[in-house]
Amino acid sequence: MLRDRDRIFTNLYGEQPWHLEAARRRGDWDGTRDLILLGRERIVQEIKDSGLRGRGGAGFPTGLKWSFMPKQSDGGPVYLLVNADESEPGTCKDREILRNEPHKLIEGIVLAGAAMGATHCYVYVRGEFVREAQILEAAVREAYEAGLVGRNACGSGYDIEIVVHRGAGAYICGEETGLIESLEGKKGQPRLKPPFPAAVGLYGRPTTVNNVETIAVVPTILRRGASWFASLGRPRNTGTKIFCISGHVNHPCTVEEEMGIPLRELIERHAGGVRGGWDNLLAVIPGGSSVPLIPKSVCDTVRMDFDSLVEVKSGLGTAGVIVMDRSTDIVRAIGRLSRFYMHESCGQCTPCREGTGWLWRMMERLALGDAEPEEIDLLYEVSKQIEGHTICALGDAAAWPVQGLIRHFRPELERRIEERRRRVATRAAETVA
Repeated sequence: MLRDRDRIFTNLYGEQPWHLEAARRRGDWDGTRDLILLGRERIVQEIKDSGLRGRGGAGFPTGLKWSFMPKQSDGGPVYLLVNADESEPGTCKDREILRNEPHKLIEGIVLAGAAMGATHCYVYVRGEFVREAQILEAAVREAYEAGLVGRNACGSGYDIEIVVHRGAGAYICGEETGLIESLEGKKGQPRLKPPFPAAVGLYGRPTTVNNVETIAVVPTILRRGASWFASLGRPRNTGTKIFCISGHVNHPCTVEEEMGIPLRELIERHAGGVRGGWDNLLAVIPGGSSVPLIPKSVCDTVRMDFDSLVEVKSGLGTAGVIVMDRSTDIVRAIGRLSRFYMHESCGQCTPCREGTGWLWRMMERLALGDAEPEEIDLLYEVSKQIEGHTICALGDAAAWPVQGLIRHFRPELERRIEERRRRVATRAAETVA
């Protein structure tokens, strides 16, 4: 269990005001000038040594990502983009940061920008986050008025401009190059890589895209030291993580905990346990809707970190924990996710454009048992033809929930097919009689 003294987000529940004065009382903006003056190489190395991995889903090492940015300036703009387009079903961590801890994010932007030589930062906020965007805009104004951002930020000699940009609600804009396209005023369609954003990003300039939580933890890491952050969690899975627990639990919540906490402990300690008791658990989607579900037998022992969940053929993703008890129609639940990914596909890649619709239609039939047993294998095969064959990971996100369902709940699919076959046969016999 995470100790209170190791918590990074001390106002996650909004028990105190979000504004600058209150943020400073909590320790934000303390000695920021000295942290900026550590210099690019030192900041990047500290983040590398901390073991921080991206909190937006992919888990890529943050310090390594920053190191890809050009070391020498050519005099042109360099961009840091903060991805606040939190559209993953089951995930609501960034929303809490935006409305309760905006100055942690803004200070993180200044320090991350200094580490990469960024001259401008755009915070791309999901369009539906109306109140959150208003709070962030007000917090940015406070930071400008206090001389913490803009020219000579914190009196360090470093200049960075911050702009809050509101998106239009498309899930695909959570993908980093789709976000860049949207910022440029185009359709939010992902780009082919290479070239990678660090070389050719926003307006053709060097760009790094990071998640809100990733940037917001940076100031605390630099203040307390990489070794402190690395001491939390497990090897390769260090630090703290914000988990969003929803579904069939007694007390849905968003909570900061140590990486590697057992899933069962996370649910029972913070969410009041599964509705009806642990034995009533059917399955959990551990990382937001785009990762494969895991059944109760796996949930009993699995730990909540990147590597542990990969070992059980799932993923930590955004740590949006969706709990489903035995009352859940698991086939319809996964079918609902298939419909979501069909709707959110940008249509650029044929496997995704055509495949997501095919998956949804097939899942609708399976929910009714209106299929043949061999079609289960066909469904799995089609999902494999989508996975890994698209420009961005939306194709994978559509395929993985279906694959997880087949992997762990194939008997339920077969039962529905057999039951429908019996019903049809019974009706046919009654008609003849």
